[in-house]
Amino acid sequence: MKLGDVIITPIPQADGRIKNRPAVLLCELPPFGDVLVCGISSQVQREVVGFDEIIQINDSDFDISGLKTDSLNRLGFLSVLPVKKIIGTIGSLSPERHRRLLQNLANHLLK
Repeated sequence: MKLGDVIITPIPQADGRIKNRPAVLLCELPPFGDVLVCGISSQVQREVVGFDEIIQINDSDFDISGLKTDSLNRLGFLSVLPVKKIIGTIGSLSPERHRRLLQNLANHLLK
């Protein structure tokens, strides 16, 4: 597993249920090696412009993502998880897209 991978993992939903969802592995956190992930949704109409990022079927890195349809990388849907909770990897995002997600998150945190 590496940063930028698209994984399947259980993530708490807004209603409190836990659901296996695709997510992007954003970074590893000290001291225990837990990972920060952002959930991925097919509900692209929920995009927060300038914060989230849509990956579309015609994007150059869509085929390697493992996703099946246009999808929204939701930076407002973050979770910290132990690595052992990750079910598997289905693909990855391009290093450029991964970097943009991290930069969007950092820009928001530094406001």
